[in-house]
Amino acid sequence: MDPRIKTTVVGSYPIPEWLAAFPTEQALVDATMVVFKTQESAGIDVVADGELYRFDVNHPDTNGMIDYFVRPLESVRTGFGLTDLKRFREDAGMAFRAKPAGVVEGPIGEGRLNLVDDYRRARALTPKGIHYVDCGTSGGVWGATRGYCMMIGGEKAVVDRLDPIFAALAPGLGEIPRTPKRESRDPRAESGYIHAGPAGAGHFVKMVHNGIEYGLMQAYAEGFDILKGKSSQELPEDERFDINLPDVAEVWRRGSVISSWLLDLTAIALAKSPQLREFTGNVSDSGEGRWTVEAAIEEAVPANVLSAALYARFRSRLEHSFGEKILSAMRNEFGGHVEPKA
Repeated sequence: MDPRIKTTVVGSYPIPEWLAAFPTEQALVDATMVVFKTQESAGIDVVADGELYRFDVNHPDTNGMIDYFVRPLESVRTGFGLTDLKRFREDAGMAFRAKPAGVVEGPIGEGRLNLVDDYRRARALTPKGIHYVDCGTSGGVWGATRGYCMMIGGEKAVVDRLDPIFAALAPGLGEIPRTPKRESRDPRAESGYIHAGPAGAGHFVKMVHNGIEYGLMQAYAEGFDILKGKSSQELPEDERFDINLPDVAEVWRRGSVISSWLLDLTAIALAKSPQLREFTGNVSDSGEGRWTVEAAIEEAVPANVLSAALYARFRSRLEHSFGEKILSAMRNEFGGHVEPKA
């Protein structure tokens, strides 16, 4: 009988006292290797790092997971004063921490976790026996009911073993017409998920997906801005049109070559609020657009539209047009993204 334990380790390990006392990157690597060797000595066949890779040397009072996720979030202040500390320490439920990870100041927006760097770090820390799988996910808040589009990276055997999980989360064939001449290709793509390649490939495909999303959204935003501008008082009176934007959005959904889910969401937003007065037009970027442009530079690939769309988001934080309100409205519809405070 094989004496080795056929299992893996889940959950988080307590942080070693010596790591908490002297929190450095090298100490973190050493602690991780101790965890690996301890498991190997116990006969565990698939070892794990106990989530030590999330340990933040700047916040040694916890295992770093809270800080890792909180720090990049919008509307969460990570700098705080004595009043914040006093309120925090009066909360008995927070006794496990010496200080708060952050203070929520408004609706929490999406984070800016650098998934590419996370992958590189995890790969550098993992010895033989660890199988890393990454999964870029699209679908926003609607994914809970529609299913999630997933782009997966990892070893083929490992991804195949996890297939039932991905199949359960994917949207499936649905009512979308099947693409001709795909009979000999991987059927998973038609169900809403793909094995994009080795570890890291899933996040890379999702990164470019978001760069394209920026460009598509910017095109719609500029188009609706031009339509709205046709009623400008700056134009000669006989050249002005008062165009019904909700109706335009709706008719473009029906048989038009520019129909899309983003246009569907735009139509929803304009039907609810034709002037979008509840939006300022301050449009955030969650990082993937920047990384896509960086990748284009590294590969010497011209990315005129994607770059311009990213820069338009930067400009939106200085002055706001109706087109930027369209962008904010679309982000709110598909992802529940809330504009940051001015």
